[in-house]
Amino acid sequence: MPLKMSYLEQLKPTDHYNQTLQANVHPLDWVNPVPDGRYNLVVIGAGTAGLVTAAGAAGLGAKVALVERGLMGGDCLNVGCVPSKALISSARQAASVRDAQKYGIQSELPNVDFAEVMQRMRRLRSSISPHDSAKRFRELGIDVYFGQGTFTSSNTVTVCDRTLEFKKAVIATGARAAELPIPGLQDAGYLTNETLFSLTELPKRLIVIGGGPIGCEMAQSFARFGAKVTLVEQASHILAREEEDAAILVQNSLRKDGVEIALGATVVRIERHGNERVVVISQNGQESSLPGDQILVGIGRTPNLDGLGLDVVGVVSHPQHGVEVNDRLQTSNRNIYAAGDVCSKYKFTHSADFLARIVIQNALFFGRAKASRLIIPWCTYTSPEVAHVGIYPHEAVQQGLTLSTFTQPLSGVDRALLDGEDEGFVRVYCKKGSDRILGATIVAAHAGDMIGEIVMAMKHRIGLGKISAVIHPYPTQAEAIRKLGDQFNRTKLTPTVKWLFNKWLRLRR
Repeated sequence: MPLKMSYLEQLKPTDHYNQTLQANVHPLDWVNPVPDGRYNLVVIGAGTAGLVTAAGAAGLGAKVALVERGLMGGDCLNVGCVPSKALISSARQAASVRDAQKYGIQSELPNVDFAEVMQRMRRLRSSISPHDSAKRFRELGIDVYFGQGTFTSSNTVTVCDRTLEFKKAVIATGARAAELPIPGLQDAGYLTNETLFSLTELPKRLIVIGGGPIGCEMAQSFARFGAKVTLVEQASHILAREEEDAAILVQNSLRKDGVEIALGATVVRIERHGNERVVVISQNGQESSLPGDQILVGIGRTPNLDGLGLDVVGVVSHPQHGVEVNDRLQTSNRNIYAAGDVCSKYKFTHSADFLARIVIQNALFFGRAKASRLIIPWCTYTSPEVAHVGIYPHEAVQQGLTLSTFTQPLSGVDRALLDGEDEGFVRVYCKKGSDRILGATIVAAHAGDMIGEIVMAMKHRIGLGKISAVIHPYPTQAEAIRKLGDQFNRTKLTPTVKWLFNKWLRLRR
């Protein structure tokens, strides 16, 4: 999808809120500054990684230039985290109204005003945009340039008619939705995360290709809005990266919301008949047709490498995997670093944030910070949510590690029962013979909020047994984590220890 088209699509419809958004993150009347001397740091890309790098470096006294060819804020603000979570929030409200009878409240089925839902999203997005605005970053002392940044040497970047000299540079151009090689897809027309949030009318029939986080979140949300949604997934269950029992819980929830799920399905081709799009899939060697009004492609990311001139400066990159970096985020050119989705397998806003912090240390202060030392959690914001951090069991087998597994079903947590949110669990993996936490999976209504406690324990080497001594308010769903600590401590009560306790207590009678 051409950049210019993508940029325009993100700003539809042209209402007050999108005009405000554009005025903040790509002002039409912006005049690029005239470079005055060499920069400590030139940052190409104003998504999360670029913004954090630029602001952090400038705050420490560096002379910084920030270059952006599209919208400041990147995917997160414009076509990712912010708009998607606004839609998810509305969809959860619709589901709450629909399910109110389970809580003793009589209500009618929700009447979703999809245009109003999307307007709310645009209003909230525009209200958040000043934080990522060109004006704010100029006020931070950063020279903001709009246009394609291209390396012309190991110490210069050109932007429009300006040449920027630098001591160090950072590539933070992010990634975009991949163009899948499905016959007929381009001709039929389709949505990605870059165009989905420009809709103003709810499609009656939506076909979602891909059962990853984006596909699952949007499939469930649009089904809750009232669309007939079919999700196509090639694997045997959705969220193929997650543990099977965790994914199955989400899968069952999507089906309860009305999402039809075609598993083990390969998309053969796509046809268009007038306004109708037909996705032809193959399952067990049998072809079938899925008609729809819109298609959402929710899989695949391609790093934004075009136009950078990486060959000129000897920066090694790969069309699928992006810019190659070492553990200190330095590229094959010692003057150039990279951060965020353009170089990392962890394509999350929070990982881009912390990778940017590593770049600041290493590029400006001869730091030795390493990306491999980061403990990066992630969460899929379906209902229930699935959050994970650290190792998976199959990875432990590959690494020759033996794990002890502790699982607390939410059906044994009072608050989850009272909330009607007892389908889920908290699971922690410890190194065998110790309480050192190596990984965790949480399936819960607010798993993304809960996982942070475990990440902190992993980061600061707080063992699972010590968590049992941390008093959690009752009743909360996070109490499940403390219960896991109790589970671990009970493993220390061996038959021998129990016999000694029993003997001691008999003597004390």
